[in-house]
Amino acid sequence: MDTSDPHEIIANETTPLVPAKGSKKLRTPLPKLQIGILLTLQLAEPMVSTSIFPYINQLIRELGITGGDEAAVGYYAGIIESLFFVGQASAMLRWARLSDRIGRKPVRCMCGFLNGNMGVIKTMMGELTDSTNMVQGFALALTAWCIGGFLGPLIGGTFARPQDHWPTIFSGSFWGKYPYFLPCAVAACLLVLALVMMSIFLEETLSTNRRPKFTSTTVVISSSSDRESLAQKSMANMPLRSLLTPAVVIAIANFAMLAFLDISFMVLWPLFFSTPVYLGGLGFDPASIGSWMALFGIIDAVFQAFFCAKIVDWVGPKRLFCVSVSCYAPAMAMFPIMSWILRVRGKVDHATTFALLCQLIMAVAWHMAYGTISLFIKASAPTNNVLGAINGLGQTSASVARAVGPALATSLFAASKEHNLLGGNAVFVILIILAGGFRWLASRLPDEIQDRDE
Repeated sequence: MDTSDPHEIIANETTPLVPAKGSKKLRTPLPKLQIGILLTLQLAEPMVSTSIFPYINQLIRELGITGGDEAAVGYYAGIIESLFFVGQASAMLRWARLSDRIGRKPVRCMCGFLNGNMGVIKTMMGELTDSTNMVQGFALALTAWCIGGFLGPLIGGTFARPQDHWPTIFSGSFWGKYPYFLPCAVAACLLVLALVMMSIFLEETLSTNRRPKFTSTTVVISSSSDRESLAQKSMANMPLRSLLTPAVVIAIANFAMLAFLDISFMVLWPLFFSTPVYLGGLGFDPASIGSWMALFGIIDAVFQAFFCAKIVDWVGPKRLFCVSVSCYAPAMAMFPIMSWILRVRGKVDHATTFALLCQLIMAVAWHMAYGTISLFIKASAPTNNVLGAINGLGQTSASVARAVGPALATSLFAASKEHNLLGGNAVFVILIILAGGFRWLASRLPDEIQDRDE
């Protein structure tokens, strides 16, 4: 008895009578120009948010707001680093919902000035790709993020206090009065360049027939496609609470937890590197810290670009996500292990370097979770008409997590060392426990991602 749905397959002369078992769709080529513009825009957030890292502590000291208290510098730096994500969280959702109404490109032009970019960018990436190349598109987006995270500190460290590095060129009184103007100007110029490219070359991805129209005219529905279109337009106007289905909540909760644990790791990394050996750190100088973080950025970008999509195709998105999440606990455990190695051996030698390389590899594997969680968030959207709102919710939740993470992680680190909690390692234990809860949360994700193209 034939139980197949006649609407699932449209036969023609080229359709085989018996479909090949396990056959896969041919991968659709990515629209290179449009994806390239989006990747350029993707560089903006990590580049801007990390460009202040090399000089923020020195700037706070020179402003004199701590009254000479060196211990207070870190608290002010943590607040400043969190403010970027506080601003992003406050703006993201409204911009994302607006993009479902008037289109992605006009909202992207406006919110480019007001820190709400990421939700719209991810929505456009989802609309420019299909089920055959979506993994590749989001892997490239993650690569752009890694490159931006590498370029930001490079810009900040290279161009801060230019009068000290190039006195013959920057000899005016302006540079002495505003020694950190140049790195900010360079980052701003790159953003303006990206904005101009987007305004000229970026095409709208939200088709006009999917945008909600506000009218009091009575509509006659003549076909099933008309009914589906009207239902999608009505859904675009639904309140946010109606969009919080279990699938959406689980995907967004995973994204928020991923963002919180990741930003906690990233702020603890340079802090642990710079902490004196007698307090359980490695006592690295800024040059060594920059070298290790640059190495991580380069390896991470290359790995995500060339291997992430292939691994997703090989093992599946959920299995890869769970494996990536499982790498966080051992990566965090390497911090006290490195402290112990340094105490035993008395100096940073090949054993410590090997432990650092192991931690770096686990951090790269952990970062593959970003490429896969985007797939689950897109798949959780009830219709494509609310994809902007769903991405906005996810990015807002992640921004809130990134706003809380730096201050909380650095405060726990300071309290652990100051009060010798669990041998000074309480912060690592707490984050490892949270990672265990995250692993359980990851198991709640759907086993398969629905193919919207079918």
